Amino acid sequence: MSDDSLFARRPGSSTEPEPIDVTPAGRDEEFPTDERPSRPAKASRRRRIVGGLVLVAGLVGAGVVGSAVLRITQQKDTTLSTPPTAAGLKRDTSERAQTTADYLRTAFAAGIDLDESVGAVYGDPAESERSVLLFGGTTLLWSPERDLDSMFDLVADDTGAVSDVRKVKAGPLGGVMKCGVSRGSDGDISVCGWADHGSIAIALFPGRDTGEGAALLRDIRSDVQTRD
Repeated sequence: MSDDSLFARRPGSSTEPEPIDVTPAGRDEEFPTDERPSRPAKASRRRRIVGGLVLVAGLVGAGVVGSAVLRITQQKDTTLSTPPTAAGLKRDTSERAQTTADYLRTAFAAGIDLDESVGAVYGDPAESERSVLLFGGTTLLWSPERDLDSMFDLVADDTGAVSDVRKVKAGPLGGVMKCGVSRGSDGDISVCGWADHGSIAIALFPGRDTGEGAALLRDIRSDVQTRD
């Protein structure tokens, strides 16, 4: 085969060969010029999606923070009192009861920096052995649950280990409420307490299980706690 056979002849010329097109067939047809992927456009879409996700995350975070601020604002200005009656129980004003209440209130106040502290013994008219010992106080609490756990540890130092501590319904006043059992030689004592951003309290319930103690404390709380 002669070298001239590798070239096509241009019309009207007998000497200049025309180059052969070596572009693979169909290459240009696969991605026409006006339909080929645009990398800058893809990158722009990706940036918009990422930016949207960041914006959503920021909005969610702002909502969580706003909810926490609102809760603190609603709960921080709290007053605890010891009225003559609470949840159908009558406050015991005897010297012995007052001494016990003062001791528990002082011990409680030593474990946490309170603005005001209270302590009282409420007797059950039906059964004198089922008196309720209540002590607590008010202050701004940033971490109510953590502070409540600390108070359970403080009670354990005085009454023996408090076991089986678990969350229970806090009731309409909110915050966190927990109950456990202090086991001793004189019998088991249910221990329940609540804490919110403005108050914290513990109650001892001799002769009652934790279910009774939790229900009774919710009722007592509604009578002793007020918010400004």
